[in-house]
Amino acid sequence: MLVTEEDMNRRGILKSLAGAAAAALGISRLSTSARAQTKHIRLYVEMAVDPSREQEMIDLFHNQFVPEAVKHEGYMRVKMLKRRAVLQGSAPAGHNYRFELEFENEELRQQWIASPGHQRVWPPLERTLASIQDYPVTLYDEV
Repeated sequence: MLVTEEDMNRRGILKSLAGAAAAALGISRLSTSARAQTKHIRLYVEMAVDPSREQEMIDLFHNQFVPEAVKHEGYMRVKMLKRRAVLQGSAPAGHNYRFELEFENEELRQQWIASPGHQRVWPPLERTLASIQDYPVTLYDEV
């Protein structure tokens, strides 16, 4: 099959359109190394949020924490989950939320927590907890 210059231009245009669509969907925000590396780290924080401060915590998370976190190198995702039910076994008493943070690696997460942005957005969120002295924080490696 003979490929003409017109075919090559058409392919280039289609590739450009696909790239633009991916960028519009936010797919291109992942660095090349993030796309190549599939084994990230995840941090889980079991949170006992004071019921009278739940809405405040949710607002802080969505309006301050998330917009700051997404700016940092290595960021993959962050979620705030509200516990619905314990289906098997037991869960820590009073822990009604789970915070999940995923980064490319622990080194980049450490850079994030040392940043002025993190120092600004985490303490207000943490103050919505019933106790800031002893809440479980667990770090996992993806395997």
